[in-house]
Amino acid sequence: MIDIKLEPLGKIIQVEKHTALQDVLFDHGVEFPCGGDGTCGKCNVRVIDGDLPINDVQRRYFSREELSSGWRLACQCYVKEPVTLELAQWEMAILSDDSRLKISGREGYGVAVDLGTTTLVVQLIDLSSGNVTGVRTALNPQAKYGADIMSRIDYALTDNGAQRLRQLIRDQLLDMIQELTGDMAPVEPQINRVVIVGNTAMHHLFCGVDITPLSRVPFETENDGQFTWNSADIGWQIPGNPKIEFLPCLGGFVGSDILAGIIATGIHQSDEMMALVDLGTNGEVVVGNRKKILCASTAAGPAFEGAKISMGMRATTGAISRVALENRQMISHIIGGGASKGICGSGLVDVVACSLDLGLIDGTGKIKQPDSAIKISDQVRITQQDVRELQLAKGAIAAGFDILVQRLGILKKDVGKVHIAGAFGNYINVENALKIGLLDFDHQKMVQAGNTALRGAKMALFGSSDYRSIIERCTHVPLASDEQFMEIFVENMQF
Repeated sequence: MIDIKLEPLGKIIQVEKHTALQDVLFDHGVEFPCGGDGTCGKCNVRVIDGDLPINDVQRRYFSREELSSGWRLACQCYVKEPVTLELAQWEMAILSDDSRLKISGREGYGVAVDLGTTTLVVQLIDLSSGNVTGVRTALNPQAKYGADIMSRIDYALTDNGAQRLRQLIRDQLLDMIQELTGDMAPVEPQINRVVIVGNTAMHHLFCGVDITPLSRVPFETENDGQFTWNSADIGWQIPGNPKIEFLPCLGGFVGSDILAGIIATGIHQSDEMMALVDLGTNGEVVVGNRKKILCASTAAGPAFEGAKISMGMRATTGAISRVALENRQMISHIIGGGASKGICGSGLVDVVACSLDLGLIDGTGKIKQPDSAIKISDQVRITQQDVRELQLAKGAIAAGFDILVQRLGILKKDVGKVHIAGAFGNYINVENALKIGLLDFDHQKMVQAGNTALRGAKMALFGSSDYRSIIERCTHVPLASDEQFMEIFVENMQF
């Protein structure tokens, strides 16, 4: 066994010789957004004592001076001797849902699970009162093999990749459930039902469905239905051997988290037209009412999550999360205080909106500064390519809405409430989202709805297991095959 000392944590972990740092550092605050390809540079660590071998990938990424100073890409390193590493620590706020359900009268307890690409939330619900009696949050341990959906899918297609990802997430969720039940000791709660929701990739990876169809056009899966087991069937030791249900997806990359969002917002019961947009790792849009619902997914997530942005990062310690103008100067809010390390999606939207007000960016998205960059702080700036990435993301979301509205034969003014779901949607400045054209609805109609996936999963604990009536009203619209998509998408890239 070899000791790895982690500073400034002051922790020592023991690993076997030749262990990959990617396998052990994620739990201690090191991100691996590109899944270990050595392309994103977000897993930087610095060797204080000992040595980590240097390969060609690191020689391309770091200068000679940086390498001699001890900088390494953790995803490229295997430990061969005792080593002391300096880590850049971060903490991440995970969006839960504390709402009490106005439903009661049942016996026992239920567990609601929001299985996200990035984060996990597990809640223990008292079925007799509808109260939340316990909650656990965590980062999805699969993220060490890729931050976004497509890099996760790429890893799943490697030898034993899917099996490894499946076991990782099942073990993590079981640990979280057991922690919740352990908190109630000496009472052993009788759990009657566990409901899990997630996007299509998470659904497949948890349920053991072949993920290959999601890796290529037309991105239509062969089995996106509901899966049900007794807990013992998947190796979960939970008191009462409850039924485990992973709710069905709606088609393509529109998963059961969006089905849960529809349940939570009541779109399927509404007489008036309503909309739902989830601005998370992927980007999903829904428009409809109790008669008909259309849904679509867009590849908008990476920019909103900070991926593909030169100094982008998640909404964690050191990220610029909000920017506002004071006396025509940009004033930043940094998560956790201290020096800024990068910028997350909500901060990027604010910067572009402020830059439009200041005339630093024109309507086409061109930066009008001599060096084609906008300085936000001493440490952080955004580039022309960053602005283009945001334009691609917001153009895709806006085009998705336009196409769904057209297919329903209505106008945007006919839509009542527009629910903005997900962590990004919860923290975004709605006024700035409107200003850049990410959303194009009346401000008064906007509802920042929080974690609708988790709320819908909780509501499903009290409802029927049959979701056919909702699914029969839902039509998945594959945007890539829509003849008008590219034209509408290009139009919506303008600010």
